[in-house]
Amino acid sequence: MSTLLSLLDAFDELPQARALRELTYRGLGDAVVDVGCGGGRAVGELVARGVAAIGVDLHPGMVEAAAERWPGGEFRVGDATALPLADGSVTGYRADKVLHAVAEPGRAVAEARRVLAPNGRAVLLGQDWDTWVIESGDPARTRALIRARAERVAHPLVARRYRNLLLDNGFADVTAEVHTIVWTDGTCLPVLADLAGEGAWLDEQIARARADRLFLALPIIVATGTRT
Repeated sequence: MSTLLSLLDAFDELPQARALRELTYRGLGDAVVDVGCGGGRAVGELVARGVAAIGVDLHPGMVEAAAERWPGGEFRVGDATALPLADGSVTGYRADKVLHAVAEPGRAVAEARRVLAPNGRAVLLGQDWDTWVIESGDPARTRALIRARAERVAHPLVARRYRNLLLDNGFADVTAEVHTIVWTDGTCLPVLADLAGEGAWLDEQIARARADRLFLALPIIVATGTRT
């Protein structure tokens, strides 16, 4: 759990990631559920804005960590496909970096529609696990590592389906766009270590970071829709 939190922190603390979170908070209203809340950062930021925000995560350890980090937030253990919320009880639904790990993403989006009030807003965001842009002296090895990492994910390509999942579940005014997160320094080394493990490939990336020659870009797909 601590490793996952470290990886989430490495991503979420980037200025580009903070800006993207701010974008996803728009239009969520005054009662929001953040599904797959992880360490609870979004809930804490929403509460600081006066929003009644609830974080839901499947893992009790993650919920415990989130509550410790953000004592002003409300956190519950729950499944994305069976949220511990009443019908129509929230004005905003947010699922960030989570649907790739859900056994049935379509059911999760149907559950989003259930808990949203009419005209409520859903926001889905996450990376396409088959799309990493990494400068490397060994492109073939890089591609093999990306494929192997994608295979560790239940639904590595689900972000490509966000728009269609919203449409298929009756959402209106559906939009989809891509925001690219770029690293050029060593703050992304924990992410690259998770991708590759120890060895010559990671050693090259460490050397690139020291020489200011590192480049990693991750396209993040964001889709939104209105509950009719």
